[in-house]
Amino acid sequence: MALRKILNYPEEVLRQKSLPVDAVDDDLRVLAQDMAETMYAAPGVGLAAPQVGVLMRLVVIDCAPKDEPPQLIFAINPEITASEGEISEEEGCLSVPGFYAKVARSPKVRVRYRTLDSEMVEADAEGLLAVAFQHEIDHLDGVLFVDHLSPLKKTLFKKKYKKIMQQKEEEL
Repeated sequence: MALRKILNYPEEVLRQKSLPVDAVDDDLRVLAQDMAETMYAAPGVGLAAPQVGVLMRLVVIDCAPKDEPPQLIFAINPEITASEGEISEEEGCLSVPGFYAKVARSPKVRVRYRTLDSEMVEADAEGLLAVAFQHEIDHLDGVLFVDHLSPLKKTLFKKKYKKIMQQKEEEL
């Protein structure tokens, strides 16, 4: 297993639509394990393949509280089949470091995906897990959480993010 480099906005690959995974093979399993290690090291609760430069419909998610055992989900070709309600919670993103904003999402979703064992899963997700699935699936479609902001907030984001990235460069 190896840590992968997490790409940051405005990398082009983050704006591209990912391709469906046709077959689960050893290469995919290695990528999935690398993504999990990368997510935990970051640290984050989710990571999509495009964030490490791979345009495949694969996400890893673990929303378990820090004091509980991991609940790692490997989701291949995930899709939301139903959603219910709306909440507005603060979100961040490993590809948009240092910036957080409230985003409207559904607090309950039904998801369908394939596991690394090629098993098809349909499950209900609530709260943080529901938000994480929506956030990561957006990545597979080339959408970032900042795309959900109002035009004014997007303008503020671009100014603030530019400063954040300048500070990061100065620290190096």
